[in-house]
Amino acid sequence: MIFYRQNLTDAQLLDLYKKILKPRLIEEKMLILIRQGKVSKWFSGIGQEAIAVGVTAILDESEYVLPMHRNLGVFTTRNIPLHRLFSQWQGKANGFTKGRDRSFHFGTQEYKIIGMISHLGPQLGIADGIALADKLQKNKKITAVFTGEGATSEGDFHEALNIAAVWKLPVMFVIENNGYGLSTPTNEQYACENLADKGVGYGIDSYIIDGNNILEVYNKLSQLKKHMQEDPHPVLLEFKTFRMRGHEEASGTKYVPQELMDEWAAKDPVTNYRDYLTEIGVLTAEYDEQLHAEIKQEIDENLAIANAESEIIPTYSGELDDVYKPYQYEEVSPSSEIKNVRFIDAIRNSLEQSMLRHNNLVIMGQDIAEYGGAFKITDGFVELFGKGRVRNTPICESAVVSAGMGLSINGYKAIVEMQFADFVSTGFNPIVNLLAKSHYRWSEKADVVVRMPCGGGTQAGPFHSQTNEAWFTKTPGLKVVYPAFPYDAKGLLNSSINDPNPVLFFEHKQLYRSVYQDIPVDYYTIPLGKAALLKEGNQVTIIAFGAPVHWALDTLANNPDIKADLIDLRTLQPLDTETIFASVKKTGKVIIYQEDTLFGGIASDISALIMEECFEYLDAPVKRVASLDSPIPFTKALEDQFLPKNRFEEVLSDLLKY
Repeated sequence: MIFYRQNLTDAQLLDLYKKILKPRLIEEKMLILIRQGKVSKWFSGIGQEAIAVGVTAILDESEYVLPMHRNLGVFTTRNIPLHRLFSQWQGKANGFTKGRDRSFHFGTQEYKIIGMISHLGPQLGIADGIALADKLQKNKKITAVFTGEGATSEGDFHEALNIAAVWKLPVMFVIENNGYGLSTPTNEQYACENLADKGVGYGIDSYIIDGNNILEVYNKLSQLKKHMQEDPHPVLLEFKTFRMRGHEEASGTKYVPQELMDEWAAKDPVTNYRDYLTEIGVLTAEYDEQLHAEIKQEIDENLAIANAESEIIPTYSGELDDVYKPYQYEEVSPSSEIKNVRFIDAIRNSLEQSMLRHNNLVIMGQDIAEYGGAFKITDGFVELFGKGRVRNTPICESAVVSAGMGLSINGYKAIVEMQFADFVSTGFNPIVNLLAKSHYRWSEKADVVVRMPCGGGTQAGPFHSQTNEAWFTKTPGLKVVYPAFPYDAKGLLNSSINDPNPVLFFEHKQLYRSVYQDIPVDYYTIPLGKAALLKEGNQVTIIAFGAPVHWALDTLANNPDIKADLIDLRTLQPLDTETIFASVKKTGKVIIYQEDTLFGGIASDISALIMEECFEYLDAPVKRVASLDSPIPFTKALEDQFLPKNRFEEVLSDLLKY
């Protein structure tokens, strides 16, 4: 291994040695503690320290770095107090996740470190969003994000690289090619000669770097950073290295040929660098011994602090109160000036006024810029707000959702438009595993609204007509909003954008241009979690949301003798159970009307809640009316049969006769 110091001073050379030595000594201590049963799981980065240390060392402390399992050197180079890391690994409250997640699955705004989730790929899209925020601010910061050779097979890798290339984002994509994905060798993971070759196809400058040579890492990246600051663009960096221990300690390394282990042991990044510094007279044996003693003492002292910390005592409130970021709803009362508009106009009006109100709000989606979106809701927005804030995206829902999270992390608000709610399936993972869990895991908000044009009745078939709210009402950490009227659509969308928690905002396509209402011209808000009582009566409670609200109104208009409470839920998560229970206790009969298919829909949960909380008040079984349990078909006759509209009145009549 050949080292070139270039223009580095002796002090800089020694500083890099201290930085690379510290994670090695911590790891050696962890391996002892694992054998003693004092640490439950460990992902070793022994042999890869030069990458984590070198990358982090070239970054300013205000620049974000997104590490993975084997990047202890990122955390130590950012000088996180070791006792907090030890508390994190022991699942104690002074860690970063309050015992809710393990090892390096956490982030910290204090140290500008954003940890990964086990699905790996979304990390890359988050880096895109963080870098986009920096680029919009023109602050010349760069972002570095880590991945392994295994995750380069994931779709998120390709989506994130493509977005970064198209948007010219200052992201360093760091691939630690360490030979194995758990036990699968690289020749079974990809067929190209080098992973850096993948960057060429995306128009990204790519480099292969000796990941065991701390000076090559530091000097090359320092040079690249200057170029990225002068001309923002991404780079793909493939670091050749090796994983000297198992995927995690329990895995072992029996699947690795011994000659390969011996070959890479000779390339150890710590010992080789130490030998080089000794050879050129920068490091003495005495000073090296002193450094070892100082770091080991720091480790022992901080371990003692963590060991003395009490175990977490669980409480229901402690857990549930952290699912969402606390948010004080800001009530803005409507003005007296009104205008009769369509549902779609109310959505546009909300977006436009919110963009004016929040200069850190960015809208992203397919064809939303000059074209104005599939439904023309954002037509003209580029002229009003510029392409920096109204961004066409490639067709890659997953990385765009993750980029929304990155924007949120770096001080922005994000709206992601799904062209159709059906397409959210390709962005499902970052919504339910990243956005939904971030505040609970490490107290980080996910200030992202995902707009979801949905619903049937337009003969659009199985892939453009679903109303799939139940995919998300099931997931703790998400808020789900589903208005039926223009007034509610505008006020609730404004509130959703203000709320720092992730919101799925459903907009029924059939209502876009068919429903009109007088609404205030100026900005106003409506609180999430409050249902609307549209009709009052004492015979039956009808609970609905979205298009079925209008279908129910038609039924009641055609049957004036029916005296019903008609509840428009408006928000599905949080759910206004107070209004529901009060009505059921008054009427004694209840029917729940949804467009989603029956089994597993939110109507089932509402029915269960009513049975648990209002059973003694019921005079009849709770009834549910929903679409058939089949995919939604295309032909009108089949779609009419699928939708519940033609079945509701009969079920309601039978319930009233019960």
